[in-house]
Amino acid sequence: MVSKKDLRSIVILGYLTDEMFDKLIPVTELLTFEKGEVIFREGNLADRFYMLKRGKILLEKRISDHVTVSLGAIKPGYSFGWSALLGEGSYTSDPVSAETSEIFSIKKEHIVPLFENDHHMGYMLFQRFLREVKSRLDRRTEQFLRAVKNHPDMDVLLE
Repeated sequence: MVSKKDLRSIVILGYLTDEMFDKLIPVTELLTFEKGEVIFREGNLADRFYMLKRGKILLEKRISDHVTVSLGAIKPGYSFGWSALLGEGSYTSDPVSAETSEIFSIKKEHIVPLFENDHHMGYMLFQRFLREVKSRLDRRTEQFLRAVKNHPDMDVLLE
């Protein structure tokens, strides 16, 4: 059973009211994934939104049959599978459970109508969602710039 206390530990849900939690609890499932288990694959229909209760999730992107790049890690309290919140579309990475993980999941068919029927809840969640997206973009920009700056050919260009 999912409780308000459980859901309050999720960053994106942190500012919801008790009434909003009452709407989320009946549509939230608690799933367990073992170490190495893939939660979904890039390109799959984005039909669920996920929030990590316990464990660790690695976001991976396969760039060839032999090379996979880690895009980052999801810690407890954070979410992934955001494509499901954005309407139609597919997932853009492969989240892999790095250890046994407990994950809250809400089907798109349940969460989108909640936002449509409670605009205040939708606004609050999307405001938090955008903050998290910005944080990840800032982090990836820093990683990209560090990689470019440290590339051996850059020394010649920076002289």
